[in-house]
Amino acid sequence: MAGIKYFSQNISVEEKTIILRLDLNVPLQDGKIQDDTRISLAIPFLKELIKRKSKLIIISHLGRPKGVRNNNLSLIPVYKYLKKKINTNIYFFTGDINEETKKKSSFLKPGEVMLLENIRFFKEEEENNETFSKKLASLGDIYINDAFSCSHRKQASIHKITRFIKESYAGPILKKEIDAINLVIKNKKEPVTCIIGGSKISTKINVVCSLMQKVNNIIIVGAMANNFLAHKGLEIGKSLIEPNCEEIINTIYTVAKKNNCQIIIPDDCIVSTDFGGIGSSKKQNEVNTNEIILDIGPKTIKNIENIIDKSNTVLWNGPAGYFEKEQFSIGTNSIAKKISKNTHEKSLISILGGGDTVSAINKIQKELIFTHLSTAGGAFLEYLEGKDLPGLSVLK
Repeated sequence: MAGIKYFSQNISVEEKTIILRLDLNVPLQDGKIQDDTRISLAIPFLKELIKRKSKLIIISHLGRPKGVRNNNLSLIPVYKYLKKKINTNIYFFTGDINEETKKKSSFLKPGEVMLLENIRFFKEEEENNETFSKKLASLGDIYINDAFSCSHRKQASIHKITRFIKESYAGPILKKEIDAINLVIKNKKEPVTCIIGGSKISTKINVVCSLMQKVNNIIIVGAMANNFLAHKGLEIGKSLIEPNCEEIINTIYTVAKKNNCQIIIPDDCIVSTDFGGIGSSKKQNEVNTNEIILDIGPKTIKNIENIIDKSNTVLWNGPAGYFEKEQFSIGTNSIAKKISKNTHEKSLISILGGGDTVSAINKIQKELIFTHLSTAGGAFLEYLEGKDLPGLSVLK
């Protein structure tokens, strides 16, 4: 996306108050952070701004409280995490966004940080309310959006806030996300292979059709592949499937043929009679009516690895199976390790995106290497589709 104003080293920030929009939406269990990827990615830029003596007000969200205060979705665990990782005074503000907020933030000293409570506790955030946006903007001198994963939404702290503040920029994480995705859709190194997983085709039909005009291979895995198997008239048992997808799948095959893009679906799979059971390998035409497809099989894994070997660019969004259970994570793990190996040894350009993909990779007990690992989900897919994201268009 041309024309975006990016934050740079030559912008003066000393003693200025910066409103920094981050995505610190991390998974919690019993108030404990389960995956700190999004926070750890933000810390280097935080430290840089602190070192440069700016005053920082951090805005973020957690979950979908829909404008209602919910203690289970409080940013307190994130606040405690930041206090341990950053050597400066960090304050946590839980009040309303009003003159009190402005008064409290005015006491910040250069190099200090204030984290606001979950911005989605305010219904005005998701309404993209103009008055609320103006109040947020009044807290600082400079606005920086470093939350690419939220930039597909028209919300106050992403969109309308930019109308009421003099300087608005995109941050380094956001820039890295855009540069990485552009390696697939603009500055591509062919052959390009896309591995698409997840459960619903209807949410990804537009991005799949858009990608087919730009890439050489699309590999369908995960529960999404069940629809393609059923489309061929194959038995998929009790496997997860999205109803009324015949027309969508016909469209995908038509667009693929028109653009000479190969669609690859699993030849075999790992099935079980329940989600916690022991898996067994079956060819695509051997699944019984009482079985659930929970992973791709060894032949499919080998086929995908061969395609990756012949590719110079790989985009991956969505795990290959029910990775939460170790016995059904073999397909996902194999793909991750192969992409990592080729990134390291063959200069493969590898772009991985989506929360589930990141979670699956973080479960692998091995250090893996990728060109870019995106924590964004919806924004990642919409940018791939070629949409003009609201949070980015206001930074042009």
